[in-house]
Amino acid sequence: MEGQGDSDRERALLGVENSAAEGDGDGDSERGRYSVLVRCASQSSLDESSQRPAGGEGAPSAAHHAGKLLEALARLRAAGALCDVRLQGAGHGAGHGSALGAAEGAAQDDERADCSVPAHRAVLAAASPYFHAMFTQFDERTRPLITIQNVEPAALEAIIEYMYTPESLVITEDNVQALLSGASLVQVGGVRDACCAFLARALCADNALGIRAFAELHACAHLAAAAARYIDAHFLHVLDTEEFLALAPDTLAHLLDSDRITVPNEEVILDAVIRWMRHEPETRQQHLGALLEHVRLPLLAQDALVARAAAEPLASAGLRVKDLVIEALSFHLMRPERRALAAASCPRARPRHPPASPKMLLVVGGQAPKAIRDVEAYHMECGRWRPCAELLTRRCRAGLAVVHGKVYAVGGFNGTLRVRTVDVYDIATDTWATGPALCARRSTLGVAVIGSVVYAVGGFDGATGLSSAEAMDTREGVWRPIACMSTRRSSVGVAVLGGKLYAVGGYDGASRQCLHTVERYDPVADAWEPVAEMSARRSGCGVGVADGALYAVGGHDGPAVRRSVERYRPERGWAPAPPMHTARRNAAVAHHAGKLYVVGGDDGAANLNTVEVFDPATDSWTLLPAAMSVGRSYAGVAIVERAAYANVGVYAGGASAGGVGVGVGVGVGVGVGVGGGVAAAGAARWRPLYVQRALRLEEAVPEAGGAGWRWVAAAECRRHARASQTLEFNERAARLPRLPRLPHGTRYTHAHRVGHYMQSSGGKGGRTGAFF
Repeated sequence: MEGQGDSDRERALLGVENSAAEGDGDGDSERGRYSVLVRCASQSSLDESSQRPAGGEGAPSAAHHAGKLLEALARLRAAGALCDVRLQGAGHGAGHGSALGAAEGAAQDDERADCSVPAHRAVLAAASPYFHAMFTQFDERTRPLITIQNVEPAALEAIIEYMYTPESLVITEDNVQALLSGASLVQVGGVRDACCAFLARALCADNALGIRAFAELHACAHLAAAAARYIDAHFLHVLDTEEFLALAPDTLAHLLDSDRITVPNEEVILDAVIRWMRHEPETRQQHLGALLEHVRLPLLAQDALVARAAAEPLASAGLRVKDLVIEALSFHLMRPERRALAAASCPRARPRHPPASPKMLLVVGGQAPKAIRDVEAYHMECGRWRPCAELLTRRCRAGLAVVHGKVYAVGGFNGTLRVRTVDVYDIATDTWATGPALCARRSTLGVAVIGSVVYAVGGFDGATGLSSAEAMDTREGVWRPIACMSTRRSSVGVAVLGGKLYAVGGYDGASRQCLHTVERYDPVADAWEPVAEMSARRSGCGVGVADGALYAVGGHDGPAVRRSVERYRPERGWAPAPPMHTARRNAAVAHHAGKLYVVGGDDGAANLNTVEVFDPATDSWTLLPAAMSVGRSYAGVAIVERAAYANVGVYAGGASAGGVGVGVGVGVGVGVGVGGGVAAAGAARWRPLYVQRALRLEEAVPEAGGAGWRWVAAAECRRHARASQTLEFNERAARLPRLPRLPHGTRYTHAHRVGHYMQSSGGKGGRTGAFF
């Protein structure tokens, strides 16, 4: 029964007390102390519910027992009971020498005891191999006060608190560095792992190099590997940081050796080395030859290589640099088969192989039910839709093309007019800019890419269907007419198969017929030719390529909306394929990982927000579990690499909430920037805020806002040439000045992070604002 144990203890205690009363002498005194001990124990934790079995019956679990034991030890420490040692941290002033404090003398020990941390030697030894060795093999095993060198006092207290109560550990941007250093020294793996996880989550372009150096300094292999992967994947952003310019030569050489650096071409690597050298030319010029050995010069385009070799600083460099240039030029003069052999034997001729970036399905604009600016992306790895930066203007019935990390939204309808404008989306910064305009107005056109050339085919100009087509080499940025098709085609489907462009179906405005004919364009001959016809007329069908076949999906013939699908192979012609679950026209199609994604469209009654996926391996359709936020037809879609965005700082009335920064000492060769909160005072560290070209200077920022802000020419920012002005602020000001006055909803890019600026009146002429 529940009270039986308490009654038994009371009877036992009464028996002990009676025996004590009957005795005399020393035995009486001993039995009396024993009875007091039993009474105290009985009235404290011995008769608490924690001593009863968990659940009321049966033995307590091991975890339950361990938890209760830790709680009891923590209570003893809090009360100062049975503590047999006090510890004091001594910070990093003594360097990374011996961690065991020398004897300080009794007077100094008394002074330090006031700010020391009490603990139990047994608990410390059980939780840390460092303390186990200290208390079993060194003189500290008998000292009442021990100083731990190179561990911050607050960090040491938090680590010891963690040993007793693990849930008490709080890691912040301010203490993570001291905690990780201290935990590494005293070998408390739980704190160390938690700090590594915190820093891994905080990785961004501004701190990745410093975090990697810090992780290597403390032998945190997993954190160092995570930072290295981040640097490789975001190398373009890392190049623009002060950390990169502060790298030591050997560290930079090691960085450039990676096969997994993600860059569009090797010329970016060469530019980075030259920019690093010019940051301190007096001391760094001597390292140029050694560093260029890690640049894969044979991978540069021949014309770019010749131009760089004739210009400074390579033209006046030493013999070693000239030898490297000659080696690279010789590589270009080789026959293709010999180049392959040379690449196998020469590391500088071996292409880099960056890891595949996570992909997302980008859906741009569309009709819902009118033209919209909305853009959203389906992230393949997490299966969720997330919003992206909106188009500059409303746009539906446009074509979409992806070239070198840029997405081109070509032509279309803005709700009022058919347009010839082009919007260009930068995936890395999540921003839109204006691109080169088409030669003619085109909506319901087809768009596709061959190499670096974007093709715009057919469409409707507001008066008639078009048979014309045009092309733009993205390296030149100019649209030029190409050969016309034999038939006018609006609502045409376009795709590339075998290096040739196919125009599938559509609507001929002259005869008012939906089409089942197909034409093929040869870029070399600049000529169209007819190919086999589809079995059904299809206007507004989606067209895509998978498994070496061209697919025509859905569409309509007059009011009849189709869910049927046809498949074309050049050697066999057209053949039926499994139908979709839902009839849809004016849907968009994209290809990813061997599958076709058919996005949105309408079924003749309403716009659709669903996505169907076709797998040629199983010849079957499935429905994507997550639907778009809005049903839309006439949208543009593309598969793009997902850019990783760091957290955006929030500013209000001059205060800042920055990211994590890690500082590494002399010998590591990396100095890392600002840690959380307001930047520390010191040398100016200017951070850019790019204002779109569409905003005039006086509209964007009529007043500079204080000495902490400055304007610089856009030409100084090589990665954001589209900006007409660049506003910078001093991140290292002791207190940032008031924000400049920006229009509500201004688009901006800040340190490669994108969002909107929103503001409201702060009273008395002040302003508050935040970047999202």
